Amino acid sequence: MTDTVDTPLAPPTAALPRTVPVIVAPDRRDDGSVLGGLLPRDVAWAERFDDAEPGVLFPEEAATIARAVTPRQREFASGRWCARRGLAQLGYPAVPILPGERGAPTWPHGAVGAITHCAGYRAAAVARTETTLAIGVDAEPNAPLPDGVLSVISLPVERADLARLRDADPATSWDRLLFCTKETIYKVWYPLVRRPLGFEDAHVRFHRSGVFEARLLVDGPLVELSGRWAVRRGLLACAIVVPAARRQVLLGTGANALTRVPRTA
Repeated sequence: MTDTVDTPLAPPTAALPRTVPVIVAPDRRDDGSVLGGLLPRDVAWAERFDDAEPGVLFPEEAATIARAVTPRQREFASGRWCARRGLAQLGYPAVPILPGERGAPTWPHGAVGAITHCAGYRAAAVARTETTLAIGVDAEPNAPLPDGVLSVISLPVERADLARLRDADPATSWDRLLFCTKETIYKVWYPLVRRPLGFEDAHVRFHRSGVFEARLLVDGPLVELSGRWAVRRGLLACAIVVPAARRQVLLGTGANALTRVPRTA
């Protein structure tokens, strides 16, 4: 999930294209989107389902991915297209969104967000820091993980839970959903804590209602997180939004308190 591309794409000198497969819906109605129904109203978002017109990059963005293969360039550009569409909903002008530490996108002052991309899907979610402390979103194909991966990313208790869920709902790739959820958790954890988090460091429990809970098993300011998941259009999607109301708790005193809130997510 890092943002790391053979020829740079053109700089944004022309108007952004309008005829692209994108959904932008801040009103959160059930509009058939993958991501929109998982987010509160104060989070702006955009999504698209191919790179036919990936949009243009600022020169400094293009420079960061100039050595990547062309498909990666287009994926990167489409993700930035979604991010700028979300920021525009919040009143921000188009600005470069450069990869920061460990590839996390660097957002303009006063904004937090996350970008995700998988085969056939790109999306971004952003919010203002006065309402939101952190955002994590991730999407994956609704397909089983490759052999051997589940044992690497899961705890024994999670594998037992997944077996029961699979019996009740075999149409959902619960193992891939677990991977998707732990990626989402990491996107919230790392920008706030600035420490790695292993797959084994979070215990996730799913509810078939579309909610999940996670308990963090390492020392840090985040102990429990909750979010929403969905299966839509052949994709699994997860989202966690940490409201700004939790800032005081997380920015308190003590060894586990956050010392600052960075501008990346």
